[in-house]
Amino acid sequence: MIDKAELRQMSQADRRQLAMMLAELDEPAASPFQQDPVLRRERRLALLVAAGCCVILAGWIVLLAATLPHHFDAHHWRAVWVNFDVFLLAAFAATAWAIWRERQILILLLMVIGTMLFCDAWFDVGTSLATSGVWISLLSALFAELPLAFLAFAGARQLLRATVAAAIAAGATAPAGVTGPAGVTAPARVTALAGEGQSLRCTPLCGNGLDEALPRSRAQRHAERAGQVGRADGLA
Repeated sequence: MIDKAELRQMSQADRRQLAMMLAELDEPAASPFQQDPVLRRERRLALLVAAGCCVILAGWIVLLAATLPHHFDAHHWRAVWVNFDVFLLAAFAATAWAIWRERQILILLLMVIGTMLFCDAWFDVGTSLATSGVWISLLSALFAELPLAFLAFAGARQLLRATVAAAIAAGATAPAGVTGPAGVTAPARVTALAGEGQSLRCTPLCGNGLDEALPRSRAQRHAERAGQVGRADGLA
């Protein structure tokens, strides 16, 4: 049996992991889609729209592959690329602001930047094939755009994992009577952070903030896993 003194001696990460383990032992809460008929209809509609988009896009790809010419003189070429770089600059500026303020919208912005960098590398290399600038495009893609995109996706993944862990830990410690829509228990700390109707632009990052997005060494990951196994053995 763990008493309060032992809990105070544990780090924040250890207490969060303990709360997650305790939450996994509880019976899972009923899905809101099983309780609310409106949510069930919206879910079915979303699935139909997504499936329909897949079918239409597959047919469109076949049509383009069969009808598009191998060569085409594009109009407003300069404006297209300059505007794309302007949007990319705006995305980087917004990401810098979110990093400075440590806001939850950083996860979305990192995904946007990663996607734009991948698109930039793809079209830059693809449109420069069989030209003298293909090597510059390849070098910029391999040593600038793709590594930055990978770091953006990895950081977004780490921050999302920290957000989910914080939500699980908050749900495990939520006081009785705190419920959300459709009678589903709402995580108390997450509700307090986000607030009713508060945007991601105003919500702080969960967990240890930006530290969650930084890559960790293999030794740190092994140490964390070893500590988690040791705590599990102590609780058993």
